[in-house]
Amino acid sequence: MFDLRPIFYVIGLLVAVLGVTMLLPMVVDLYFGSPDWAVFLQAAVVTTLVGASMAMATANGVGRGLSIQQTFILTSAVWLVLPLFGALPFLMGEIDARMVDAVFEAMSGLTTTGATVFTGLDDLPEGLLLWRSMLQWFGGVGIIVVAMVFLPELRIGGMQIFRTEGFDTMGKVLPRAAEIAGRIASIYLGLTLVCAIAYMIVGMSPFDAVNHALTTLATGGFSTRDASFGAFQGAAEYIAAIFMILASLPFVRYVQMVAGSAQPLFHDRQIKGFIKLIGLVVAVVVAYRFFIAGDAFEPALREGLFNVTSIISGTGYVSADYQLWGSFPVVLFFFIGLIGGCAGSTSCSIKIFRYQLLFASIKAQIQSIHSPHGVFSPRYDGRAVGQEVLSSVMAFFVMFVVSLGVLSVALGLTGLDLVTAVSGAASALANIGPGLGDIIGPAGNYAAINDTAKWLLVAAMLIGRLELLVVYVLFTATFWRG
Repeated sequence: MFDLRPIFYVIGLLVAVLGVTMLLPMVVDLYFGSPDWAVFLQAAVVTTLVGASMAMATANGVGRGLSIQQTFILTSAVWLVLPLFGALPFLMGEIDARMVDAVFEAMSGLTTTGATVFTGLDDLPEGLLLWRSMLQWFGGVGIIVVAMVFLPELRIGGMQIFRTEGFDTMGKVLPRAAEIAGRIASIYLGLTLVCAIAYMIVGMSPFDAVNHALTTLATGGFSTRDASFGAFQGAAEYIAAIFMILASLPFVRYVQMVAGSAQPLFHDRQIKGFIKLIGLVVAVVVAYRFFIAGDAFEPALREGLFNVTSIISGTGYVSADYQLWGSFPVVLFFFIGLIGGCAGSTSCSIKIFRYQLLFASIKAQIQSIHSPHGVFSPRYDGRAVGQEVLSSVMAFFVMFVVSLGVLSVALGLTGLDLVTAVSGAASALANIGPGLGDIIGPAGNYAAINDTAKWLLVAAMLIGRLELLVVYVLFTATFWRG
């Protein structure tokens, strides 16, 4: 029988911290004169008391490190429990959301998906808008810690290839996670402040600048406006593109740079591949709009750079309805959303390193077919890649495709049309945000879809954010017998 006390202790601490942070939007509502401040006070008291009680009741079980099974359970449980408490202000506040909508919004926030079921954002209380942005910011820093500390040790989807980065944590997960989280959080906060200042310089109000800085660095995509970034067209789009790219790079490289070693940042194969890919796709989109669609060059460049970066990083901002650009950009945007940024960043989806390993494996197979007597091994960053890593990567690709197919069929059974079902499934599993079509496309949101579909998407956002197999393994009998 597993000892669940360390798991409940960590969850209790995180829930209590989440409750304390609810006081910030309470203060904002008081400043702007919104009666919703009382809602945040009530939610803060309930959340903090429940979390603190849970932590105190299980504090006697934290003496030893976490086992593999406990780590799997903890990783999934955190992203399951926190959205439930994060949904309280939506349930109790002025928006008076239903349970499914409140949980959907909170899960979308903490998983940095960015899909929303709320309309009339321009008229919502400032505290509620800030809370949505804060949820994404917390989810962003949380997933960096999970990617750097937990996933390499759990050997999920090839992430074990990054164990050589110096984060040896098994047996001491909790203290190591706290140390790494502190170092990451300081860099993450610094980038957020710089981003907010940059937004204000180009004309955003302080409130809009702070909110969008929070969701930009989280690559989350929640906005304070129904028009998303369409309300801030111009220089702000260039600023956002820069910081979305920075947020999509491995944060371990920033830690190393702060420690005095900038060289790894400029030699990381993931980073070079990601930057080249963005440059290529932007060039293709801009050329298409300029030469074929006949659009002016500057808007084509600005909107192309912004929206390509937003989709490929999984941020999900939109500054224009790219479905109006023609069928080619729409198809292109669908597929680049399934690529994602770098491992160890706030970005989501499959991640660029898995494609690099896949292509390296294909290259080795082609070489062995051409020269049957030769010995060819896939290589990554100059070193041979073991079969365990390749098997993990292939398993991830297979499970992603299978999950996408099953979820698309399930959404179709709820009554959604083909485009909405497939793009919604891809958007949730890859944590992108906007889908395609008239309902959930860049000019719409998820408010109009049925409740069953919303619950399916809530589950998909959780599964996708935790690299699929972290959640799936909990449903195997072997895991519980281990």
